[in-house]
Amino acid sequence: MNIEIDAHDTRILAELQADARLSMAELGRRVHLSQPAVTERVRKLESAGVITGYRATVDLSRLGYGIRAIVRIGRAEYLRMVKVVQQTPEVVNAYNVTGEDSWVVEIAVIDVAHLDAVLSKFCMLTETSTAIILNAVRQHQPMPPARREEVKPARKRARA
Repeated sequence: MNIEIDAHDTRILAELQADARLSMAELGRRVHLSQPAVTERVRKLESAGVITGYRATVDLSRLGYGIRAIVRIGRAEYLRMVKVVQQTPEVVNAYNVTGEDSWVVEIAVIDVAHLDAVLSKFCMLTETSTAIILNAVRQHQPMPPARREEVKPARKRARA
């Protein structure tokens, strides 16, 4: 479903990405629309699949996960890899990618022994490379709608 996203929708998306718990009345105040108008726009964005859900962002370290890591995984049979990812609750994010690796997986574990146990599941499939995350400089960045800028044709040079 194609949807035309205007300046109001862009502001609504920015506000909801920053704080999805806003009431429709507060969201309307922030984007200078009435509560019914903003509610209708949010429903339209949900129906079009632009807004796909709402969730709480949690601090994994406060839940006891002392180590987060990025695991690069080489070529592995797709369905076997999907099964391992689905059966591994420590997987936070998993991406099937192009390039030398076929997968990039983010995991959260309690300690080094737990890291070793989780990595062994992936090492049985293929080669892996692991990087422990020291600091998250940016996470959950609110994104505006993409805008393609028109490319202006180059001027023709006058011949001398």
